[in-house]
Amino acid sequence: MDTETSNGFEERTAGPGGVQSVDRAITVLEILARTGGSGVSEIAETMGVHKSTASRLLNALDQRGMIQPHLDRGKYQLGFGILRLAAAIPGRLSLVQEARPVLQVLADEFGETTNLAVLRSNFAVNVDQAMGPSSVATHDWIGNLTPVHATASGKVFLAYLEPGERDKVLAATGLPAETPNTITDRDGLEKHLADIVATGYSTVYEELEIGLNAVAVPVRDYRGDVIGSISISGPAFRFDPEEVPGLPVELLRAGEQVSHHLGYNA
Repeated sequence: MDTETSNGFEERTAGPGGVQSVDRAITVLEILARTGGSGVSEIAETMGVHKSTASRLLNALDQRGMIQPHLDRGKYQLGFGILRLAAAIPGRLSLVQEARPVLQVLADEFGETTNLAVLRSNFAVNVDQAMGPSSVATHDWIGNLTPVHATASGKVFLAYLEPGERDKVLAATGLPAETPNTITDRDGLEKHLADIVATGYSTVYEELEIGLNAVAVPVRDYRGDVIGSISISGPAFRFDPEEVPGLPVELLRAGEQVSHHLGYNA
């Protein structure tokens, strides 16, 4: 049986479906996040509830600072209370901690080395690694500063930088040839970066080292910023990222999984 509390929420005894008031409040926040601003009638229609129910939910969330009146009268938008909650997320979630089990699953499934990298001082820096059964003798990449223009992870970071920031990075690093396969002209690199954004993943074929291929995907934080990259690398004689069944799809799913754990919702 539903009852109304002093804060305006309706409650019912918790059951398999959870507490109704919590579910409805979260739904309201999700609607406002998606639309940028909605009124009582629009929210009620979207949720399939009476306008009075939607109004009580909005009033309760407004009192808590989770929402606030929109410039367009009669509508509401997310409030500063949401920002305060979101600001507490980065300090409490570790990128390495969230990615580590995913790295190991990928390494076990595809038998090659997986790495987690971040962008630091214009380099892609590997901060964690998992080894597959076929990669026991592979180089330990943790702590290595690798060039952004010649690595799968580095190209992920470049691809999602604002053009001005990308210009600054490349002005500082240049495009030196690490191998004969390294892309060293800016036009060619820009085309490759556009392909990365289109497909969601980056591949390199013996661009950093002869005999080494790799593929990488982005990891995003709760704001949608690319803060990391997950890559799989292996010897060229046995590892072609585009030819391994299911690899791009599984790697993209892994990046999305870690991003989701960090608060990102596409």
